[in-house]
Formats: sequence, C-alpha cells, structure tokens
Amino acid sequence: MLERILGIIGGGQLGMMLTEAAKKMPEHISDVIVLDPTPNCSAAQVGAKQIVGDFKDKNAILELASKVDILTYEIESGDSAVLKIAESKTTINPSPETLRIIQDKFLQKSFLKDNSIPVTDFVEIKSFDDLRKKIIHFGYPALLKARRDAYDGRGNFKIKSENDLEQALNYFSDKTLMLEKFVDFKMEVSVIAARNTKGQIATYPIVENIHENNILKMTIAPARVTKEVSHEAEKIAKKTMQVLHGAGVFGIEMFVTRQDQILINEIAPRVHNSGHHTLQSSKISQFEQHLRAIIGLDLGDTTLIHPTIMYNILGPDNFQGKYKMPDIKFDNLYLKMYGKEESKPQRKLGHANLVDVNDAGINWLLESINSLKDKIKPIPT
Repeated sequence: MLERILGIIGGGQLGMMLTEAAKKMPEHISDVIVLDPTPNCSAAQVGAKQIVGDFKDKNAILELASKVDILTYEIESGDSAVLKIAESKTTINPSPETLRIIQDKFLQKSFLKDNSIPVTDFVEIKSFDDLRKKIIHFGYPALLKARRDAYDGRGNFKIKSENDLEQALNYFSDKTLMLEKFVDFKMEVSVIAARNTKGQIATYPIVENIHENNILKMTIAPARVTKEVSHEAEKIAKKTMQVLHGAGVFGIEMFVTRQDQILINEIAPRVHNSGHHTLQSSKISQFEQHLRAIIGLDLGDTTLIHPTIMYNILGPDNFQGKYKMPDIKFDNLYLKMYGKEESKPQRKLGHANLVDVNDAGINWLLESINSLKDKIKPIPT
C-alpha cells in the first residue's frame, strides 16, 4: 500500500486525535508532522513531529507543505491564500478554496444561501450607521459577528437594544462584521459529515449540543429529535457536502426551530468537538474517517453502535495553573485528556465519553453524567 507523510496545521487536541488515528493506519500513513506555535503541543506528545510556528506563518506553512504528501488542518484560521500557493508542493484537503469560503462566515452563509441551503438571515455590516439601519429589519435581539477568526462564541455579541449598538461595534475593534437575525431555537444540533476525494459522502447520526457560556459543554448522541427532523438534517448535511466539494470531515452546526425547521448556523471544515463521541460510540471515529476521506479511501461505517454522552472538561473560571485529574472509576466512562499542562478558565483540557452499552437509555446517561460532573474536573496542584 502507498504510505504517505501527513501534515496537519494545528497540533492541539484535534491534531492529537488525528495523529493517534494515523498511527493506527501505518499501511497508509507513515508519519505525521504538525505546525503549531506551542512547543511540545498535544499532537507532539503522541508521536507527531512538530514545526513550531504560527498557523498563518507563510514560511512555516510552505516548509510543512514541502515535507508532506498530504496536508490538512485542525483549525480553520490558516491563510487560505498561502495554502493555495502550497498546492504546488503537496495535496491539500479540504481544498484552500473550500477553506476560503468557510473561514469567512459572511462568504460561507452567502454560499449556502446561493445553493438553496437554509441558513439564518444575515447581512454585511460596514459601519455604525450601517448597523443602526440594518438592525431595524431584524429587530432585537440580534447577533453581531466577526466574519473571521472566531470560535467558542468569542466572535459574537448579542445586541439586546439600541443602547447596545455602540458597545457592540467597539467590542470588535476593526474586524469585518456581519449581523444575523436571532433564532429562537428549540435545540442546537450538529451533523458530522464526510466526503472523500472520489465524491462519496457519509454522515453520522444527528447529535444534540448543550452549550454553557457559548462553549460546548455536552453532546448527546443521538439527538432527542423526531425521525423527520433527523432525516431533514441528514439531507441538508449531504447537500452541503455536495456543493462544497471539499474532501474531509466537516462539523455542520444547526438550529432546530420551534417549528422543527432546520437552519445551518456554522460549518467547520475539520473534525469537530461534537464528534468526539465517535471514539467510543461508532465503528469508525470521525478522526479515522477524516483520514480515509483525504487520502481517497472508501469511507467507513457511520452507524451509532451505542448511545453516548460526550462531556467537555473545561478549566475552572477561578483558577489558572498546573492541575491533575481525580482517579475516576465508572463503568463505560472513557476519559481523554489533551496533555495541556496548564489549566485556564474555560480552556478545553479533555473530554469524557459515557457509553450506554446496556441499553439503559438517554435518561440514564444524563443522570449518570450529572452525578459525575463534580468528579470530572481538574484539581489545582
């Protein structure tokens, strides 16, 4: 079989789990090199070689591209223009053009709307007067968003009244902006979807996401929705993959409205936090699926074997520093830490998957994870 050297822009927890998946595919991937600004990043701790550099450093990106056979990313803030140049050196998936569309949220929403894919209402914002005039059509509340380089809610400002307009604009300094109509949704869900280089598409079952402070706290797989909602979400996810063309795994975040309508909120062109459950719940994890997709293998089976809850382990708000995890023993609880030495408020330090292997049901999973919350958290050392 053809062995390839894999390059990853980003060596955080997603790069770590991609590296671990690659190590299980030695007949297809012989080595992994990551680009990350943090020395001894998470991916390096599990065997990836590392180039220490910024995700947007042109020279570092081109150096990485010159050393690998195929290049991918775990973070979408890389420079798509530089990646376009790097295509002359290596194969890049998802493609730089796909990344260019997705990493600018206004371009992303415009692209989806142009392809008749349902999205929240949105407009571009260029100035204070522009914001003041356009928000009238949406009403209050509304969401002002940074078009680029935003994640975990850090690029959002909820405008509750006219009094918030100036503060909202100042919050973003000189960033390019867009305004979105506020959606009174019933539930936040996502579909992890994959497309390989041959055009084959596969989706994992829809999952339910619960956020706290705009950061994903818990994913319930499968989502507690009707079959009709599930089928519609899957249909929209597959159409999205068809029009985007990019190869790889994509996290497609959606709203379920009060009327059970599905609207796409945002797309991540990479493996996704809400897909971590697949490490234990599914026959093929999202990480192996991503690698299969970008190197042109047939996609794996996405069947959900066991209902699972993924619970994010976040740094406590009142602590920054070194930490340890308590010794937790609970049947079918799988703890995955990311090798980050220091805890910071709301920093993603790891996750826990609680798997229902005895068909006890989603309520049992929820009750069990709630009883474990105080134990699944870092302890200052």
